[in-house]
Amino acid sequence: MLSMKEAIENYVEGCVGKVDCPAYKLFMKAILAGMMIAFGAAGSSVAAHDIVNVGIARLVAGVVFPMGLMMVVMTGAELFTGDCLAIMATVQKKHTALKLIRMLVVVYFGNLLGSLMLTCIDYVSGQYNYSSGILGAYTIKVALGKCNLDFTTALASGILCNILVCAAVMLAARAKDVTGKLLCCFFIILLFVVSGYEHCVANMYYVPAGMIAKLNPLYVKDAMEQYGYTAQQLGTLNIPNFIFNNLIPVTIGNIVGGMAFFGIPLMYINGVGGKKAVVCQSAGVKTITEYSFSSGSNP
Repeated sequence: MLSMKEAIENYVEGCVGKVDCPAYKLFMKAILAGMMIAFGAAGSSVAAHDIVNVGIARLVAGVVFPMGLMMVVMTGAELFTGDCLAIMATVQKKHTALKLIRMLVVVYFGNLLGSLMLTCIDYVSGQYNYSSGILGAYTIKVALGKCNLDFTTALASGILCNILVCAAVMLAARAKDVTGKLLCCFFIILLFVVSGYEHCVANMYYVPAGMIAKLNPLYVKDAMEQYGYTAQQLGTLNIPNFIFNNLIPVTIGNIVGGMAFFGIPLMYINGVGGKKAVVCQSAGVKTITEYSFSSGSNP
């Protein structure tokens, strides 16, 4: 297994090629990642939709959902939340902030398109008919909850989510074998799902899936009967609420969590990309000596 410092250095070097990647290629990789995360989200809904106990339902969903990130890590697809770690290369001046923003924008909308594509195909496949339409009703329930978050809750949940996602990515980067990479992804993403944190790309599946399911009268009827929703409550499942109550605050939270709460601190505590000044005094003369932040260096 690589040391964390080595993993960070390798990741930073890889970012140089990533930010300079042609937009069309980056976009295609992002579409794949969006579809992979959507596969994990769809599978987790199937696994948990008929379980009454919330804790057990989240645990079961958490066992399935990590498959999405596993596919992303193993195929080299581009996921917005993980790519927030590229801030480490920006801080080290390996590329400009403008290139970082350009990459994140391309990946974000590629993830969105991939998620929407999978959502539409998933609906047409008839999967929501499972349990006599209860899966369709559950899909509406999940989306409705996400569309009615307040800004602060969504923001905080997004921060916590991407701390864990980025931790999974960096621990997987430390592993040299496939098994190690997959296990690093599995357990940490399991924790994020069980905790109920908000992931902007996963929500690009969950909420549009609920909106599409709401078009089916059978699923709406089941949602009202199973969960006691009123027509007025179901009316809050709409695009403006999705964008302003969920997607925007969760995306901001994911960025802050991945960059400010994890990526930059991780880089510096592992002695990568910075120097500290130490004042030494000898024979009455003060000199400034620069020491690398590398682990184990002592003044």
